[in-house]
Amino acid sequence: MKRVWSIIICLSLIFAMVLTGCTSQGADVQTNSNKENETNNEFKAEMTFNGSSTLAPVITAIATEFIEENTTWDKVDSSFPDKYISIYVSAGGSGAGVKAVIEGTADFGMLAREVKSEELEKIGDAKVYKLGVDALTISINPENPLAQLRDNLTTEEVKKIFAGEYKYWDELDSSLPHREIVVVIRDLSGGAHEVFQKSVMGDTQIRPDAIQSPSMGALVTKIIENKDAIGYASYGMVNQNKGKLMPLKVDGVEPTEQTIVDGSYKISRPLIVVKRGELTAPQKAFMDVVMSEKGAEVIEEMGFVPVK
Repeated sequence: MKRVWSIIICLSLIFAMVLTGCTSQGADVQTNSNKENETNNEFKAEMTFNGSSTLAPVITAIATEFIEENTTWDKVDSSFPDKYISIYVSAGGSGAGVKAVIEGTADFGMLAREVKSEELEKIGDAKVYKLGVDALTISINPENPLAQLRDNLTTEEVKKIFAGEYKYWDELDSSLPHREIVVVIRDLSGGAHEVFQKSVMGDTQIRPDAIQSPSMGALVTKIIENKDAIGYASYGMVNQNKGKLMPLKVDGVEPTEQTIVDGSYKISRPLIVVKRGELTAPQKAFMDVVMSEKGAEVIEEMGFVPVK
């Protein structure tokens, strides 16, 4: 039988799993492989990642290359059995990733924020792997009149825009047109919202009519499509959409790799994978690649700042 490989990417918005790179024959093989794993505790040929929609494409890209290069585990290490490599990646937010690890429904949780102390307690023997650093840029559509006027906002101005104290652009600056400011945010359960609330808003709540996006990609799309939109777009997503977004300086500091790493750009966040307990042999083999120079190259190619 011809060997086939598969990755499942499961988005919280789509209540079904999409199996890629797999024929119906391959799907049968995958099912049989799952049954073998249930009865064989010595070697688990599959692993699961759940969580951050920012980090999910990074893990998916590394996993895709890993599977294409090896197909079966014995090609990774000759001491491993001849079993198909299966890596499942679900995107549902940082909180969902932690919950999946706590409840044991995923091997790894993906987070675009720090792991909270209470979460570490619930996980127990938690192992945390920092892959890179991202930032939340305050971005607008390049055709927004503000782009021609200035490239900087103060923290206080950002706060007033997102809280709804400024509802129209001319309230920010009288020379701007009297058009409504469209505020775009991530859903309130996402890691991005927590980071932005802590770094910028503090105790001030975001305006209740702000558009909540289910993923960072959806947030960026809203800004690209609407000249009057403003949102906290991921630094990685800005790099992936050069020319389509205009990231603004905050308090005079531009979001760059240097300012993100040295902390002078204030709205930054880590990209983390967390697991309960020690890595199994196949998990270690994959995570070694994730944490390697090859993994760092993928992280950088996708616009983020890898851990050096």
